[in-house]
Amino acid sequence: MLKKTLLILSIALLFLNSCKSSYYKRNNKQIEKKAIKDSSNIVSYTTLSYIEAFKAAAIEEMKDHGIPASITLAQGILESGAGNSDLAKFANNHFGIKCTTEWKGEGYFKDDDKVNDCFRVYNDARESYKDHSLFLKRKRYSFLFDLDQKDYKNWALGLKTAGYATNPKYTELLIGVIEKYKLYEYDLPGAEREMIARIDKSLPQENITKAQKANELPTETSNYYVVKQGDTLFKISQLFKISVDEIKAANNLIDNNLKIGQKLIVVK
Repeated sequence: MLKKTLLILSIALLFLNSCKSSYYKRNNKQIEKKAIKDSSNIVSYTTLSYIEAFKAAAIEEMKDHGIPASITLAQGILESGAGNSDLAKFANNHFGIKCTTEWKGEGYFKDDDKVNDCFRVYNDARESYKDHSLFLKRKRYSFLFDLDQKDYKNWALGLKTAGYATNPKYTELLIGVIEKYKLYEYDLPGAEREMIARIDKSLPQENITKAQKANELPTETSNYYVVKQGDTLFKISQLFKISVDEIKAANNLIDNNLKIGQKLIVVK
């Protein structure tokens, strides 16, 4: 009798799991169909173009909530595959934030720590950035806000300590991304950041004028290079140890033609 009961329970459990699995698949298909219909959300990014697209959002969240922009951007890059994961493309979820008891929105299901873990679905990426800030306002992360806003290393360590991610190398990964792409520059106080933005905006025209006079232009930062007379893509690629194709992809170039004064992204 006991064996028969256990058999019935096993069959019932299998049936229930099958029903749940079917529901999750139908649910995800509906969300994906909706996202594809609004194709503005389906964008293919490089890491650099992702930073360009979302650095303003990260800075705004830093201003409103005190979370270093470098940390927000680095987490977005890691958690979303620089905006290219299914979770980012279909659910607009750039930070891997899961459904919790207080979450009243839609869920997108994928295997993570558990089979068919539920992840939050947002209307757009900006909403994901806002919710990320609110998520870090929870009690378990409160100690982070005692840190200096420019102390990205201890913020990265604190996120791992608080259990944001299960990857044992999460701290190192965050710091690696921040330092590779110099994301700490976005943690500067507002006045300094605005000054840099003004200088950056004025550089191309100033350099064109200098080029016309002296046929020579300086490089700008380690992230950018301003084309001077005699430059070719191959020459620039050798200078920065990256391929011609990588330069073209980062700058959306359709051919090898360059203009004096043209500003190129030269970081992978």
